[in-house]
Amino acid sequence: MAWDSFKRIRFRKKKEMPEGLWLRCPDCEGMQYRKAVEELLQVCPECNYHFEISVQARIEQLLDEGSFEEHFRGLTSTDPLGFVAVKAYADRLVKAREATGLESACVVGTGKISGHEVVFGATASRFLRGSMGSVVGEKFTRAVELATERRLPFVFVSGSGGGARMDEGVLSLMQMAKTSAALARYDEAGGLYISLLTNPTMGGCMASFAALGDFTLAEPKALLGFAGPGVIKNTIRADLPEGFQRSEFLLEHGFLDMVVNRIDQKKVIGQLLEHCRVGAARAS
Repeated sequence: MAWDSFKRIRFRKKKEMPEGLWLRCPDCEGMQYRKAVEELLQVCPECNYHFEISVQARIEQLLDEGSFEEHFRGLTSTDPLGFVAVKAYADRLVKAREATGLESACVVGTGKISGHEVVFGATASRFLRGSMGSVVGEKFTRAVELATERRLPFVFVSGSGGGARMDEGVLSLMQMAKTSAALARYDEAGGLYISLLTNPTMGGCMASFAALGDFTLAEPKALLGFAGPGVIKNTIRADLPEGFQRSEFLLEHGFLDMVVNRIDQKKVIGQLLEHCRVGAARAS
């Protein structure tokens, strides 16, 4: 057979696939179609892992459309200690503001959830891991005082993997007492505080305002606690129970009232607000 009798095979040009169509779930490690994850409000359809979301996405998820009005803007952290670790604190603040478009790791304001007027707030986990510095504590406290003044329910979403911000030293630590005291005054005035915990909520935030809700809800599989499980294990030199410090474990042991999927959170919080409104009306 002559070589010139062979036909040249023509290959079709490979179609280019748009980038970002798929993402890997860090829990089940499966590749998930991004649109399917987005339709479930950034939740993995295979294992129910709840991805981190922005403050703006949280507002859109929980509050009635167009109802949110931000309060206490313009408050920004300074660098009172001139703190320098691997990087200077002042430089980290600038980078966090540029990356998120936020002024601080906390956004608060007023809005409506299922028609119920509330004071609402959330930490921004993408801003220095949502850690609590002086501005986060101040904005949280002002939000609680606003809820007290207007006699409104207070709903706050915590996702503070950084705990109290060491870069501000004792000014950060004192926010634990400050926010807790504001909530105590709010409680004495008959206020309703709903705390929603997301992954992760740790350190000084968990040891203060995040754990003081009249109703304490959490997203599935969220890591919740003061010190991390690795630190505890090394300290007590013993193995920890399976699922230790995860939402489901804490619900089973009475620390939480409910574990609620993200897609159901607005409905559940709305039901709690309605139940308490009706109860208060009957009591009066």
